[in-house]
Amino acid sequence: MWQETVSIAGPYDFQLALDRLKLDPLNVVVQNKSVKVPLTIESKQIVIEVMGTGSLEKPQFVVKGTEEKEQALQRLCEIFRWDVELTTIHKHFQETNLKLLFENHYGTPLILDFDPFSSLLKCIIHQQLNLAFAHTLTERFMQTFGNEIDGVWFYPTPEKVALIKVEQLRELQFSARKAEYVIGIAELVTTGALNFNQMKQMTNEEISSELIKIRGVGPWTVQNFLMFALGRENLFPVADIGLQNALRLYYNLEQKPTKAEMERFKEPWEPYLSYAALYLWRSIE
Repeated sequence: MWQETVSIAGPYDFQLALDRLKLDPLNVVVQNKSVKVPLTIESKQIVIEVMGTGSLEKPQFVVKGTEEKEQALQRLCEIFRWDVELTTIHKHFQETNLKLLFENHYGTPLILDFDPFSSLLKCIIHQQLNLAFAHTLTERFMQTFGNEIDGVWFYPTPEKVALIKVEQLRELQFSARKAEYVIGIAELVTTGALNFNQMKQMTNEEISSELIKIRGVGPWTVQNFLMFALGRENLFPVADIGLQNALRLYYNLEQKPTKAEMERFKEPWEPYLSYAALYLWRSIE
């Protein structure tokens, strides 16, 4: 067992980060103070606990694990965006019409999904579903094909998902197409045709052109993957109904904004569109 204390520059509101993680019932948030993170490092599945012990302006975390300390800490830094200076982003939005929104959600980080493969699968599973049933379907998938360590669920490996039959997912209430999409993505990862490690060095455009060729992957999925799997900071999925509703409420509009209106709204928010999207989602969660 190892333990490490990590201190970073503020602001960073770990409580708001945990609030967002709690929206997914598969995440293990403990007493609103810590979260247990499933990590797979060199084929080893390990559970790491991250506890917030600092303050908004002086964030500090106690991290506990059993093995692979250095690699685990490096991955946690990526997931929790400990290397991003939120002060710079906050100052940028003080000069925009989202100033009040960023004051209300001051210090909210853009937390990533725990690994890229599960992030892409989750995007596919959640497509065109209400959030409650999306979570239900994901839980069924995990409980059937994933595995549990210390109360924490791990997504099945690409190799395991590639061997699943469409009929098995249909029994969980997947549509036939969605089942084919999930299995197809796993097959691409297994054969090396889809390589998440290489994507870290690729541009958004290069990744988008590669992903959009995959059955079941559209612009909404690509943008969500770029934001929540890779942490890209300048994405704004205008087709997202949640963002449309958030903008309608924030600007007190009579109806949801059109795509053209959203394109105009977002111009001053670059190059931090992902944070604008995150804070707008937070405003209606």
